[in-house]
Amino acid sequence: MITIIDEERGEVVVRDGDNETRHSLSTAEGFAAASKAWVRATWDSKYVYSFAWMGRPIIQLPEDMVRLQEVIWDLKPDVLVETGVAHGGSLVFYASLFEAMNKGRVIGIDIEIRPHNRTAIEAHPMKKRIELIEGSSTAPEVVEQVKAQIKPGETVLVVLDSNHTKGHVLDELRAYADMVPVGSYIVATDGIMEQVVGGPRTAEDWTWNNPRRAVHEFVAEDKRFIIEEPTFPFNEGVVKDRVTYWPDAFVKRIA
Repeated sequence: MITIIDEERGEVVVRDGDNETRHSLSTAEGFAAASKAWVRATWDSKYVYSFAWMGRPIIQLPEDMVRLQEVIWDLKPDVLVETGVAHGGSLVFYASLFEAMNKGRVIGIDIEIRPHNRTAIEAHPMKKRIELIEGSSTAPEVVEQVKAQIKPGETVLVVLDSNHTKGHVLDELRAYADMVPVGSYIVATDGIMEQVVGGPRTAEDWTWNNPRRAVHEFVAEDKRFIIEEPTFPFNEGVVKDRVTYWPDAFVKRIA
């Protein structure tokens, strides 16, 4: 696949073998083609490693965080459970949204919370809305710890951002499914792995060993859930698809 962005002509040329298509940059198709190439460039250049939220590295595509913010504002969950803590930037992001909304708390789970990250998170002003659990996100005792912190009737939103192998994400989807009420989501991040095979820091098995494949297998077996991309609450342009590292990430409970 070869993508050529011609700014002088205002068009995108996509060559796939012997086939060539041209799109104006002002169209949804042109934007999608240019975005796909740009997202690959962000992966190769480690673009997502250049952002922080309230002082903590976040390691996420800003577009994904803003889209998730839209979902959080609309859903107004009581609890957001995130697997994968790293530097704690995303936990602080969610906690700051809850602080602004004057409701909600975050539960962060990681198999290893490094001491310097724990110290920074516990010293952060948003810590009052964050609880940390150290252990495997799929271990029965950890899942039970999370359940014990959720009160009857609370709305829970789950974000999966720990081990991104297909098997682990599928186990997480199964483990946390019952915590999510009808109308809420489990968000399985980083399905982009399937798109960037061959680039830096990738593996050949990412063509199938990734969160997106786990999501499709999960919704095939658990009919209470569907894959449903969040709608744009505001869109004056021609854009139809999200610029994202999280394709098919939003798994919504409907029954």
